[in-house]
Amino acid sequence: MSIIQIRSALENHLATMSGVIATAYENARYEPVAGTPFQKVNLLPALVDNPSIGAALYRELGIFQVSLYYPVNAGATDCATMAENIRTRFARGTTITKDSVTVMIDSTPSISSGMIDGDRWVVAVSINYTADIFI
Repeated sequence: MSIIQIRSALENHLATMSGVIATAYENARYEPVAGTPFQKVNLLPALVDNPSIGAALYRELGIFQVSLYYPVNAGATDCATMAENIRTRFARGTTITKDSVTVMIDSTPSISSGMIDGDRWVVAVSINYTADIFI
């Protein structure tokens, strides 16, 4: 169940930030509006770590990726500003708790270079997280 809490914690933290734009969630219907920016979120779990002997603890690791989709030929400033806002919202050391699971952002989020995808300029913000799960 820890992945469910991790996803919920990260998505809720993003959804409650100031200036948030429309969001396409994984496996949920979303129809982009022409000329309007939106973001798409993906939870990318990595291999689970076992930092101690015994079965009482494991560590979930992964990346929460927010891909920003802005209209092409509108310049890069608005998209870059939103990427920086997300980086600030998920600053290194941020902790977010959902139920009994605490997710920690363990490094400064990375912002990719932009690329064109159809009628959109896309920039990804990659947020590394860890969560110690006690059983």
